[in-house]
Amino acid sequence: MSKYFSKEKWKYMFYTISHPMDGYYWIRHKDRGSVPLAILMVIIFSICFTANRLLASFVVNDLDPRGVDSLFELLGVLAFYLLICVSNWSITCLMNGEGRLKDIAIAIGYGTVPISVVLVAATIVSQFIADDEQAFYTLLIVVGIAYGLIMMLMGIMQVHNYTLGKTLITLFLTFVAMLIIVFLLLLLSNLLGMVYNFFYSIYTEIIFRT
Repeated sequence: MSKYFSKEKWKYMFYTISHPMDGYYWIRHKDRGSVPLAILMVIIFSICFTANRLLASFVVNDLDPRGVDSLFELLGVLAFYLLICVSNWSITCLMNGEGRLKDIAIAIGYGTVPISVVLVAATIVSQFIADDEQAFYTLLIVVGIAYGLIMMLMGIMQVHNYTLGKTLITLFLTFVAMLIIVFLLLLLSNLLGMVYNFFYSIYTEIIFRT
């Protein structure tokens, strides 16, 4: 396990953040990334996101802390992360993408790092701004999210060896695939619920008759 969190893996992750095109290229061709590290970054992102919602100053945040469930949000972020990775992999398999599922997971996971950093910075900054300075807080959040999304875009483009146009088409189809997967999961859940209710009603009937 230590090899997945080695000093070299951490250094290369930060190199990828500052040099996305080169970093993602060697992640795909020299296997220099780490899936466990990428998952850890997603977990840290979830923590930073929840912390921002809970701790940001009332000047920029009117959310009731009692309505925030950190565990539910963590599970939601991880489920969404898995959904994106599987959806993109399923689409790119049909479109001659060169990236493996692990490469996609690394590309998305590493892309959350700048967003996490900005969320922490924005949470701290929010404690010192006045009502008429909310724009600075918003700009900080937008810049961090934009950089993270651009990193993910570059990562997907590099690991699959796509052009920008094909990458954008792939991302649109990935979104469609996500909707289809969610629909199928809901359908399966409903079917399992009906099967359970059917057998439970039979069990109940047998109990009452005996």
